[in-house]
Amino acid sequence: MKRVFADTHFYLALLNREDPAHEEAMAWVGAAADTAIVTTGWIVVETANAMSKSHRRRQCGVFLSEIYRSERTTVVAMSEELQRRGLDLYTERSDKQWSLTDCISFIVMEEERLREALTGDRHFEQAGFVALLA
Repeated sequence: MKRVFADTHFYLALLNREDPAHEEAMAWVGAAADTAIVTTGWIVVETANAMSKSHRRRQCGVFLSEIYRSERTTVVAMSEELQRRGLDLYTERSDKQWSLTDCISFIVMEEERLREALTGDRHFEQAGFVALLA
């Protein structure tokens, strides 16, 4: 089974019909039923934070809870060790505007041997990955 990484960009596009990437994200969901998704606890937190002041806050909470129950999705748990490694990359790459969450995502993608990310974030491409929603 094919595996891809899901970034906050993807989840926000799914949750918000007004998001410019909504149609593309929905089309991907419909066409990739045989694809497994890997994400992180940091992506879940970032998504919830982005929706915290939205009228879609409850919908977001339900959606994120379903991610944890999905057999198709693996959520890599937040750990101090992974956070430290992400912070090391964040510090080492001061020439980039990568967020700490991005850096952690890149480390997880490398460890999981993932090349493609459900995102429109160009930082993933800067790091050598394929942004499927770009």
